[in-house]
Amino acid sequence: MTGTPQREPQAGPRPESLADLLGGRRGAVDATLPPLAFGLGWVLGGLGGGVLAAVLTGTAVAGWRWRRGDRPRSVLVGLLAVCVAALVALRTGRAEDFFLLQIAANAASALAWAVSIVVRWPLLGVVVGTALGQRTRWRRDPALLRAYGRGSWVWAGTYVLRLAVFIPLWLDGRVVALTVARAALTWPLIAAALAASWVVIRRSLPAGHPGLRHPATAPVPGGEPAREE
Repeated sequence: MTGTPQREPQAGPRPESLADLLGGRRGAVDATLPPLAFGLGWVLGGLGGGVLAAVLTGTAVAGWRWRRGDRPRSVLVGLLAVCVAALVALRTGRAEDFFLLQIAANAASALAWAVSIVVRWPLLGVVVGTALGQRTRWRRDPALLRAYGRGSWVWAGTYVLRLAVFIPLWLDGRVVALTVARAALTWPLIAAALAASWVVIRRSLPAGHPGLRHPATAPVPGGEPAREE
């Protein structure tokens, strides 16, 4: 016994995840508020009440996002989507059609993600590469390109899952169920996709790969040799 206090070993830094790189779920939570307001307004005041509640909530969310420094384009696009969805419902007179724009957007997104993988421009790589300021350097790393492709299938699957839930509910005109499904399949599903795609990417990269922030320009043990595009 020397009387010198023993220091606990310092834990290493927590590995950076896709959620760290791409941000939290704040925007996804915001996106659920107007549909929830529409569902509540519809229950209390019919179609007109639902539309009014959704537009007012969408406007309030847009103002809040603007004040906290979100990009103007992102703020306006979010508000425009709410207004278009409301106009569609008013035009058709069917409350369930408020969710029609969301269904169309998910169908287009599922197709876009699948095509991006097939043409070897996986959108997950495009998004992360842009966030990291890498431009297209990640595409010159075959191991990273392959990992992003596999991870992108997770995201394509989220859009297919939403369609599988939304379309039957829309066809049956189940407005309350659509409202609940819209909330349940937004930020919880995004959080799950972030975690799952991160696991897929990590398992797809060979041992010794320097990670997402450092696309390999030299052969990595267990990986394919890098090649120029």
